[in-house]
Amino acid sequence: MIETYDAVLVGGGIMSATLGTLLKELQPDWKIVVYERLGDVALESSNAWNNAGTGHAALCELNYMPEGKDGSVDPAKAIAINEQFQQSRQLWASLVERGILDDPSTFINETPHMTFVRGEKDVAYLKKRYEALKGQPLFEGIQYSEDSRVIHQWAPLLMEHRRKGEPFAATRVPAGTDIDFGALTRQMFAHLKEQGVEVVTNREVKRLKKQKDGTWKVSFRNTIGRTPGSINARFVFVGAGGWALKLLQRSGIPEASGYGVFPIGGQFLKTSNPAVVAKHKAKVYSQASVGAPPMSVPHLDTRVVDGEASLLFGPFATFSPKFLKTGSFLDIITQVRPGNLFPMIKVAIDNPSLLTYLVGELAKNHAKKVDSLRDFVPTAKDADWELIQAGQRAQVMKKDPDKGGVLQFGTEVIAAADGSIAGLLGASPGASTAASIMLGLLKDCFPDRVDEWEPRLRELIPSYGETLNARPDAARASMAATAAALGIHP
Repeated sequence: MIETYDAVLVGGGIMSATLGTLLKELQPDWKIVVYERLGDVALESSNAWNNAGTGHAALCELNYMPEGKDGSVDPAKAIAINEQFQQSRQLWASLVERGILDDPSTFINETPHMTFVRGEKDVAYLKKRYEALKGQPLFEGIQYSEDSRVIHQWAPLLMEHRRKGEPFAATRVPAGTDIDFGALTRQMFAHLKEQGVEVVTNREVKRLKKQKDGTWKVSFRNTIGRTPGSINARFVFVGAGGWALKLLQRSGIPEASGYGVFPIGGQFLKTSNPAVVAKHKAKVYSQASVGAPPMSVPHLDTRVVDGEASLLFGPFATFSPKFLKTGSFLDIITQVRPGNLFPMIKVAIDNPSLLTYLVGELAKNHAKKVDSLRDFVPTAKDADWELIQAGQRAQVMKKDPDKGGVLQFGTEVIAAADGSIAGLLGASPGASTAASIMLGLLKDCFPDRVDEWEPRLRELIPSYGETLNARPDAARASMAATAAALGIHP
C-alpha cells in the first residue's frame, strides 16, 4: 500500500525549510516529508559559499530602484522588498525566542550595507536615490557622503590610494546584515526532524502525476542503490532550485507552460587575509557595467561563515548548461517544450548584451578579475585573492503578450489552479524574502485555511497582512524588536 502524506517538499533549501516550518506551526498534525537528492540539506543555492549572504532589504542594491527615462527614481520596489525582508526577520526572531534556532550569530551578523559609485552621472543618481529613501521609515538612518574622509571611515579599502579628482559618493545603512543561509536552513530542518517531519536525503524525485482522487503520485529514486519508490501527497511544493521547472513540466500543470530558464553560474574572489579583512566590514554594491544584466552588479562583501570572517568580491559570470551545480549537462535542452520555445528564442534575440557580457566574463583570467576588483580596492594584490565557484542561478524566461518573451529577474511562484502543487522559479532576492514568498504561497494554495491560520501567523510574523513603511511607529518598533532578538543593529 502506498503511503499518503499531507505535504511533500522537494528540495532541501531555505524555501522548503521555511515552508515546512510554517506548515508545522499551522498544522502540527500534518504528515510532512522533505526529499533532497544530495547527501545533506543546504548544499546548492542555500549553501553559504554559493551566494553572497546579503540580507536583501534594498538598502544598497541599486537595481531595485533604477533611474527612469525622465531621470526620476521610484522607491516603491525597494520599499516592497524591504517589507518582505522584515517578515523574514520577524519569523527568525520568533524562532530564536522559542529556542528553535541557535544563537543568532551562527546565522546572522550585523554588517552595514553601502553603495559606492564613481563619475558625475552616477553620483547625481545616488544622491537622488538617497533623497527618495531618507524619509522612508524602513530606510531610516541611511547616510550619504561625497567626502573621502567619511567614506574612508566607513570602508577604508575603498579609498586607500584612490585617484584624486574623481567624483564619487556612497550611502551607508548601519542596520544591514550578512546571513549564512546554509546554517539557517540546517537549523530549521533539525527542528523539523524533532517535530516528526521526515527529512530524507539521497532521494531524487523523478515524476509527479496527478491522480483521480486529487492527490499526487510522487515517484522517486534513491541516489544510493538507485532503488525506486513512490508515495502519495495531498500537496506538493517544488523548491528544487533550477530543477523546479523540470519537475513542474513533468507534472503536466498548464500553469508551467511558456516558462523556461537560462542558467548562469558565478565565481567570487575571496580573501581570508586577516590584514585585509580587518579593513572592511560592509557589503558594498555599485552599478552594473553598461550592457550587463542586473544580477552582475559588482559588490565587495564581508562574509561570516562558521564564525570566520572573510571578504568576497564579484560575481563573475560563468556558463554551464546545468540548472544546478550538481545538475545535468542536458538540462538546458530537456526543458524545451512547444510552449516555451518561442519565448526563449525571443529572449535570446532581445538580449544580445547578455550574451556579450557572458563572453566577456568567460574571457577573464584571474589577473583580469583582480583588475576589476581594483575598481573597488585600489590596493588589491593578486596573491591575496583566490577564485571560488558560487552557485548556479536559473533566470526565468516566460511568455509576454507584448514582447513574445521576457527575461525576468527575481522569483516567481507557479501554482496549479487547485492549489495542490506549487513551485518556485528564479533567484535573488529569494532567500532573504523566503517568509514573504511562502506566505503568498499559503494564500494561493490554501485559500480555505488562511483565515483559520491568521492568528498563528500573526504570532510568528506580527506584520502579517499589513505594511510597516506606512506606519512609522510600527516600523521602528518592529525593527527594534527583531534587532534585539537577533542581536543586530536596530
